[in-house]
Amino acid sequence: MKNVTIKQGCMLPGTPHQVYEMFMDSKQHAAFTGGEALISQKVGSAFSTFDGWASGKNIELIPDKKIVQTWRADDWPAGHYSTLTIKLLKAPKGTKLLFTQIDVPAQHAKSIAQGWKDYYWEPMKLVLAGKR
Repeated sequence: MKNVTIKQGCMLPGTPHQVYEMFMDSKQHAAFTGGEALISQKVGSAFSTFDGWASGKNIELIPDKKIVQTWRADDWPAGHYSTLTIKLLKAPKGTKLLFTQIDVPAQHAKSIAQGWKDYYWEPMKLVLAGKR
């Protein structure tokens, strides 16, 4: 199976703390994605999002700065996980988010890449700007 890397970035109109909490707090995560999220803020603990469609484990957590997780979608080959890294950098007008996801199955890469934009970055922008 061929794997690829997804790299994305965006500016979000909130503080790194707000953005970190949106990812790592179950209620906030569910609110902006529209799907149930069960997330612990402990390294080594499991998480699931989108009503169980995506799951994985927390590998490294630096509050308000960095999130590293194993991550898989339920339609991926059994036992296959990618690794995602989210870096949060304070910027003059909010937070610069840098995202990398390695080992994404090539046949799913296009939809996964678009999903991050449609279900994460854009809704987060709206929530942080007070428009949703």
